[in-house]
Amino acid sequence: MERWAIPATPDSEDVRFPSPAPPEDFIYEELLTRTSWCNADYGYRQIERGRAEGNKAALWLRSKIQSLLFTLGCYLQLHSGKAIFLGIVLLGTFAVGLKSAHVETNVQKLWVEVGGRLQRELEYTERTLGVGVGQSNQLVLQTSRQPGADLLNRDAMLQHLESVRLATQVKVSVHDKIWTFRDVCYIPAYPSYEESFIDGLIEPLMPCTIVTPLDCFWDGAKLLGPEHPLSLPGIDEKIDWTNLDLVEILEYYNTTYPAYREMLTNMANMIDSMGVGRGYLERPCLNPTDPDCPDIAPNKASMQVPNIGETLTGGCQGFARKLMEWPEEMIVGGVSKNSSGYINRAEALQTVIQLRGEKDMYESWKNNQKVGDIRWSREKAITVLEEWQRKFTEVVRNSTLNGSGQEVNAFSSTALNDLMADFSETSSIRVILGYSIMVIYAFLTMVKVHDGVASQGGVGLCGVLLVTGSVAAALGFCAWIRLVFNSATTQVLPFLALGVGVDDMFLLAHSSTSIPSEIPFVYYTGEVLRRAGVSVLLSSCINICGFLSAAVVPIPALRSLAFQLAIILAFNLLVMLFIFPAVLALDAERREMRRVDILCCITRHVPSRVIRVQPRPLCGGQAPYTHRAPRPPAAAPTRVEIEVQSAIETVTTTTDNNPRAHNVTVVHPHPSMGPAQGEGMTPVYDTPPSTAASNRALVHQNSFIGRDQGLKLPMGLCKFWRWNLSSFAKDHYGPLLGKKYAQIPVLLFFGFLLAASIYGILQMEDGLELDDVIPQGTPEADFLATQSRYFSYYDMYIVSEENFDYPHHQRQLYALHREVANLENVVRRPDGGLQKFWLEIFREWLIYMQAAFDQDKYEGRIIYNSWYQNATDDGVLAYKMMVQTGHSIDTGRFLDGRLVDSQGIIYPGAFYKYLTVWYNYEFISVAATQGNFRPTPPSWTPGGKTEKDVSIPTSQRLNYTQLPFYLINLRETNDILSLLRRVRNISDYFTSVGVPNYPRGVPFTFWEQYLNLRQYLLMAMACVLGGTFVIVTLLLVNPWAALILVFVLGMISVELLGFMGLIGLKLSAIPVVTLIISVGVGVEFTLHVCYAFLTAVGDREHRVTLALEHTLAPVLDGGLSTLLGVLMLAGAEFMFIINYFFYVFLALIILGLLNGLVLLPVLLVLFGPPGEIISPENGNRLRTPTPPPTPPLGRNVRMGQLGRSRHAWDTPAHDQGYARDHIEVHPPELVVETTRCDLSAVNQQEPVTVRPPPTAPRRHHQPMGGHRPPQFSHPHIPHYTTTTSSSSSGGSPQLAGHVTTVTATSRVAIIHGIPCTVVERPRERWPPAAPRGKQWDPKGKQWDPKGKQWDPKGGVPQIRDCGSGGRGSERRGGGGGDSSSDTPV
Repeated sequence: MERWAIPATPDSEDVRFPSPAPPEDFIYEELLTRTSWCNADYGYRQIERGRAEGNKAALWLRSKIQSLLFTLGCYLQLHSGKAIFLGIVLLGTFAVGLKSAHVETNVQKLWVEVGGRLQRELEYTERTLGVGVGQSNQLVLQTSRQPGADLLNRDAMLQHLESVRLATQVKVSVHDKIWTFRDVCYIPAYPSYEESFIDGLIEPLMPCTIVTPLDCFWDGAKLLGPEHPLSLPGIDEKIDWTNLDLVEILEYYNTTYPAYREMLTNMANMIDSMGVGRGYLERPCLNPTDPDCPDIAPNKASMQVPNIGETLTGGCQGFARKLMEWPEEMIVGGVSKNSSGYINRAEALQTVIQLRGEKDMYESWKNNQKVGDIRWSREKAITVLEEWQRKFTEVVRNSTLNGSGQEVNAFSSTALNDLMADFSETSSIRVILGYSIMVIYAFLTMVKVHDGVASQGGVGLCGVLLVTGSVAAALGFCAWIRLVFNSATTQVLPFLALGVGVDDMFLLAHSSTSIPSEIPFVYYTGEVLRRAGVSVLLSSCINICGFLSAAVVPIPALRSLAFQLAIILAFNLLVMLFIFPAVLALDAERREMRRVDILCCITRHVPSRVIRVQPRPLCGGQAPYTHRAPRPPAAAPTRVEIEVQSAIETVTTTTDNNPRAHNVTVVHPHPSMGPAQGEGMTPVYDTPPSTAASNRALVHQNSFIGRDQGLKLPMGLCKFWRWNLSSFAKDHYGPLLGKKYAQIPVLLFFGFLLAASIYGILQMEDGLELDDVIPQGTPEADFLATQSRYFSYYDMYIVSEENFDYPHHQRQLYALHREVANLENVVRRPDGGLQKFWLEIFREWLIYMQAAFDQDKYEGRIIYNSWYQNATDDGVLAYKMMVQTGHSIDTGRFLDGRLVDSQGIIYPGAFYKYLTVWYNYEFISVAATQGNFRPTPPSWTPGGKTEKDVSIPTSQRLNYTQLPFYLINLRETNDILSLLRRVRNISDYFTSVGVPNYPRGVPFTFWEQYLNLRQYLLMAMACVLGGTFVIVTLLLVNPWAALILVFVLGMISVELLGFMGLIGLKLSAIPVVTLIISVGVGVEFTLHVCYAFLTAVGDREHRVTLALEHTLAPVLDGGLSTLLGVLMLAGAEFMFIINYFFYVFLALIILGLLNGLVLLPVLLVLFGPPGEIISPENGNRLRTPTPPPTPPLGRNVRMGQLGRSRHAWDTPAHDQGYARDHIEVHPPELVVETTRCDLSAVNQQEPVTVRPPPTAPRRHHQPMGGHRPPQFSHPHIPHYTTTTSSSSSGGSPQLAGHVTTVTATSRVAIIHGIPCTVVERPRERWPPAAPRGKQWDPKGKQWDPKGKQWDPKGGVPQIRDCGSGGRGSERRGGGGGDSSSDTPV
């Protein structure tokens, strides 16, 4: 049966008492208007009984969830201290995992698509070549400090020379070793002649690879070294590249050392084939007056500065002219040309210094004595390279000459990684500041200055601290499961997680302040979770699913961010359901004890104290959550009586003599209460109806506003302070949205917003530039900005994979190269021809060797099966290749065999034989082709003419080669994507015709994701919105509401995407994840309103008003808290965090609030689904159940009889007697006195009081003169009225003024120490039926033969029984109905 009022137990529940059984229905107004929000089980039973209609399935499911949450809340209230302690320990344990967090700064590992073909291709490359293979480029970029100034002058070029020269002189000390530039630079491979003299000449002269515009001039030789000039036998002058003339040196040694003539001749031929010749001696000098400028330099004789622009036109060549060609677009930027096609202006110069890769650095030094004592390893090799790069950037940036007007900057991969690592570290100051602001906001939001007891500032503080702990614990858990951290997680996640996490905290805190007074205190926390827990659970589940859906985007950095957000929300949900309710329980106990918020040691005393009593089971009743241990026998009973009296009076006057004029009523404390009592009274909002209702009547909110007009201003400010959003939504905002004149502008506004968003989406481009990711104001950011403006140059390779038959598919490989080389963005040779690749150079060398063989054959130096000593080395080597067939030697090929046929196809049978010879004979040519053959051909020495063995080892079948290309004019993302699509199409086509290949390079590594990005976006949005629809439909059992909710969430996402397009942001993986996250964040702004709408009773307009009344404040608090969390991102050093996170999330919060609190209510008014419970009369509330009969007047209500439960756990389990407490609540007395008086006598006339005795029967006095004063009526409270008139009132039919005084008196008796016996057997009446004429003796536990009752004055209570309170304990009188003793008061 429904409970109409609250049974009473002591105000402060003794912790030794057993916990209460789950309550029956407590009827209060909110239960009848928001039924399924408060108690879905009650609504379900109302439908079952035919008292209402509605969605039974939704109510049944909700009732199960609410039951679990209610049980959890009651358990947490009983064990709040334990729950908080255990929760803090667990959070701290998980937070320790942050020590093992790994922050990834490798851009490739963060932004390469996971599981896609690009990742497969990169894995194949690493598996074939190894990790760290290749070279790393260090860049030197020079511009003028005056924007747009021309650099084609001698001073600018000499500045560039000085900067690069200083870079080549960098030395670092690592592992107690000195490492120079030559130790770490990339040096092309060169052949070994196994002669110390020749090898000693080649090794020190082989220079590092430097791509620079200085190579067009003799001055470029100053960069090549060697560090210590060579002293060669027979040559007086020390040799370096500034005076190196290999042609002259080889001619000298060929004459001086005839024994080496053959070897020197071969060496001369090799040098000539590479185009080394006279080195740099024939190139113009930037400063012809330089004494070291060679005499054969073109401008030495004229002493004129060369035409720098004309010299740089078409690019430059390295020390090997035929193999090292530097494209113009790679070394000169901001170029303009004259009509003849020559450069006449340039604004930037760029030099590329190539260092060894990690693998090459390790392998080249692992057998060297220099590192023999330091346990050389790959990690040490990486350390050396990184330290050198750091010193390199430092030296170059400080290399600008005074007064040169030039700006020189440097860039290295290590400097970039260091920068990303520094900025990936979480800013402690910003985190502390952000969380401090959130703490202050939560405190100010929940504190009540006017009422320290009702204030919940401490709850806000604890809530934010718990959310902080949950974020730390979740991130520690992420570190434990090896989720990689990055700049997004360290810079964005702490603030975003805080803003989103406190939303649920505010919802629970707001709900805790609206628990009706009819709910017993022991069920307080359970009721909070039953009401708000479902909404918290639903929104968190949707958010978690939304963030997990964001993991559809296969970008590692953003996938980690999505997983970490989901884990953080899961931890936050656990904290909000298992720890924060315990905080609410402690705060509720504080308020019950009337202790001041924060300062809990201070107790606030008020003159009119309402004793609130709570239900509890009978002594010995078994609690569902705790076990009650036996107690020792109780002490002697004691009795405490409390009497509380409060009075208030109203003075009603007419403003003029007109009896129909406006009446003014002033409420003030009765003078008899004294000034101290009257001024300090505060309204009581959370007391039971039997006391709170009368208390509200006696002590009104404005009762402290006296007649003193000087208090008007402060009281007005206090009234403004007490103004709240709930009343605003109820009285103004909610009804406004129900009007047509408000709905039409709202729909028009959002229609316009949708149109603007669609326009912004159409304007949005794809892309995320690298300089957007780099923190602004750093040298790296300046470098990338300058380079992107002047140099749009990228390397690209077409990689041929395994299972490709190179010997028999040479035509297809040529066709593949030709198709790619003909693309408009691919650099061509200065003469307009296509860049050559390894197969073409290989073929040209074989043709050259064929010509040498043909010449020796024609002259008879080579015969059928041998050769003569006068044959050339090239001719003999060609003969050895000619007789190869792949499996055997066929001298018959001497007659008509060809290394390359007339169609330019290398003989397929001996293809891998020829490859072995070329690889070992033309080291530099092979290295220049960048073919990167895998497996590497075997080592083989030709042996010369004296070696008669013609066998040649066969190379293994190739499974990896590269075709290099250079790309230019790729400044915009659309240009890059266009090129990528064309290259991919070409690659896919040739793969389908038997040439397995794939493209490789920076454009594919970082821009490949954009090819399918929009597809991923649509897929992810479909998943998250579809998942939201399914979850809401399943949990609310209302597809209609789910559809409206998903529509609004879709609107938020579309508007957000349009906003990004309107402010110029580009679509990349970051906005995609933000859009997916927006669905989860938007749920916080929409779900609570929709849920409150469904759970209310009434028509649509009324339910929308109720929904806004209860959700407007928490939703706004959640939005503002998220805004405060996001606000800290505005101080980030990364512009991409400001642009792509701060601005976007700021817009998301605003759009979410607008859609959730403006558009959604209007849609619900117009198209909203019916409520879960519908009143039979289609009213705005359910019918009020019939209350139980009024107890008989004058009889004490014994609380020992109350609180019986229908549940099985009420069966006593022990035979032990306990001392227990009993409470007697005597019916309150209410006296209403009305005095008629003149206006002038209001303050002078004392009313004449006629007060009946407390035990007098109920009666109502008729007013004098036929006037009936206002009467107060309550079914449980007797009241008396008397009216006296002033002597001056006469017989006027209308009062010029009257004074009404209301006095309430209540008595409560608390009896301690009465023994109670509970036996382990079926319930029976206890004590047993009284023998006729006898009374029960509680002390002797027997019937008093004298038949006397105990004397109340002696402190012994008048207890009829103290048994189990079974339904056999009947109660007489009281107006019929159920007369059992558990009738509540």
